[in-house]
Amino acid sequence: MNTTIYLVRHSEPFKMHRGIEDVHESILFANIKMPLSINGEKLAEKISNNDEFNNIDVVWSSNYVRAMSTAKYFAYKNNLKVNISDKFGERIHGINSWEELPLDFETHQFEDENYKIDNGESQKEVRERLLNAINYLLNEYKNKRILVVSHSTAIAFLLKKWCEISYSDSYKFNNKVFFDGKWKYCETFKLEFDENNNLIDIKNIVLTD
Repeated sequence: MNTTIYLVRHSEPFKMHRGIEDVHESILFANIKMPLSINGEKLAEKISNNDEFNNIDVVWSSNYVRAMSTAKYFAYKNNLKVNISDKFGERIHGINSWEELPLDFETHQFEDENYKIDNGESQKEVRERLLNAINYLLNEYKNKRILVVSHSTAIAFLLKKWCEISYSDSYKFNNKVFFDGKWKYCETFKLEFDENNNLIDIKNIVLTD
């Protein structure tokens, strides 16, 4: 038997309807605590009811509120609890205000795995963090169906471990395109690992929302 891991991007966060923000907090804290929008809650619930997610054995989530809020629907459907780990969290930018972020930050970091700002994380550091967590799951839940809710950048950096990926372009595994690079909320990837924890197949699961 194989071990299956579903990597799911969180649903739509609460951004569009935000008004004046008279608060004094770090960007990291604000990012971690951001909830889902009303549409995000509806989307997560609808996606979780897809037949693809029947008989999930275990659910894990990053410690970001929007990820946990997405994961709860998959857990509820399968009568499970949501396990939480900061190892599945989003990439840390290492800035105090968005004005500090260079215009080429995203492309630079995607192309240079060691590039980072101050106390932020590099692509390589994010990948190693998630890979350690994935290896734990593979050993702890062998031959099970595992669902992990994380974040688009973190998932993309992880997939670069096994895949050929271009910024905002197609993703390839074993020279075969499996994703067009256009991320949607609740974007889902199904990874199949053999008995030796080798990745043998990856699919982008197209879900009806």
